[in-house]
Amino acid sequence: MKIVLTGSLGNISKPLTEILVKEGHQVTLISTNPAKRAQIQAMGAQPAIGSIRDLSFLIETFTGADIVYCMNPLDFTSRNLDEWDQHMDNYVHAIREAGIKRAIVLTGWIAHLLNSMQPEKKFEPLKALSVTFMRPGPFYSNFYHLKEMIRRQGMIISNYGGEDMVAFVAPEDIAAAIAEEVNTPAVTGLKVKYVASEELTCAQAAQIIGEAIGIPGLQWIVLPGEQVKQALEANGISPEVAGLLVEMQENMHNGKAQKDYYLNRPALGKRKLRDFAGEYAAWYFQN
Repeated sequence: MKIVLTGSLGNISKPLTEILVKEGHQVTLISTNPAKRAQIQAMGAQPAIGSIRDLSFLIETFTGADIVYCMNPLDFTSRNLDEWDQHMDNYVHAIREAGIKRAIVLTGWIAHLLNSMQPEKKFEPLKALSVTFMRPGPFYSNFYHLKEMIRRQGMIISNYGGEDMVAFVAPEDIAAAIAEEVNTPAVTGLKVKYVASEELTCAQAAQIIGEAIGIPGLQWIVLPGEQVKQALEANGISPEVAGLLVEMQENMHNGKAQKDYYLNRPALGKRKLRDFAGEYAAWYFQN
């Protein structure tokens, strides 16, 4: 099949490209960076250099594809959430104009619960097509962003944590789940597919990460949302994005995220948090 992927050589799209090329699909990978052209070609994929903000480019690149994979690059320094919405609007418009029949869209396990953004609702006009929303839980790689907090405060702090159950996920397992969906017969309408690698409480996750970096008693503490928002802003996150992050985390703390997840529980991926923790520890001590 002819498949167009977004996400450049990111931690999902790169392994996804490798899987699909190996399976014999004709893959086009969108990247904004011309310097990545040679690497994309070396992987056996066709580079399409341009931006998803450029609607004409997106329509041209999508035209002729059997499936498109759409992801929304999140810029946590952005002060304008409307830009993120615009990406989704461009995807919907390009899918229509290019005559695409099937789309796989990366959202998140709280995407349907947000008020400040509603990415999945953007695709409701395409319900006559086949659209799959991939809803991964929090990435293992999020722990990279917590390094300074752990070093300075000796704990993880957010407005979720403790005994809250989280469906953590490895990017490699997300890539595998998307590839599996590509090879699943299309069904007309809007479909949801959750992705998870390991179900752990935040306390259990903190214990695993803590043991790997020599802090076996590492705690994951829950604070009020407004206090967390102020701390995020103090660390350079824009007020708009800080508010979105707090809203996301509140839905993980109040149980709403877990409710629909349990109703549509996926088979867990292969990569467990302890597998990641060793790599994290090596990075933690080198940076």
